Amino acid sequence: MREVIYDINQIKEIIPHRNPFLLVDKIIEFESGKRIVGVKNVTVNEPFFVGHFPVKPVMPGVLILEAVAQTAAIFARQSPEVGLRPEGNTYLVGTSDFKWKRQVIPGDTLVIEVELIKKKRPLLVVKGNVTVEGEVVATGTLSAAEGDW
Repeated sequence: MREVIYDINQIKEIIPHRNPFLLVDKIIEFESGKRIVGVKNVTVNEPFFVGHFPVKPVMPGVLILEAVAQTAAIFARQSPEVGLRPEGNTYLVGTSDFKWKRQVIPGDTLVIEVELIKKKRPLLVVKGNVTVEGEVVATGTLSAAEGDW
């Protein structure tokens, strides 16, 4: 079992997201300014499964993308090299070539890997890769920007 770098309580101190929209349970790897690995345990009790879909629950792809964005926000906030202001907020502003490879269902554990590609304040570009048991679920590039809006 991997060591927990940040648990759920520490994550709540880093990013503003809260249940039911907090989509990262723990961080298991962190290299400041380089990369981060987060985990999301997907349970049948997730509120989105009520309507997506009642007979065959499937995690919405956009929420997988959001889990990558939240992991990237933790990375950015905890990496002084990125140069974010402590009082600023980080917002998802774009994605390119993001692809979903397979469905995520209750019982899956997402392993969310994020690697820094480019930073030019206020812009941050990262590559995200999400796997379940070593199989790629989703992958793509995200852009985020610091702002006060």
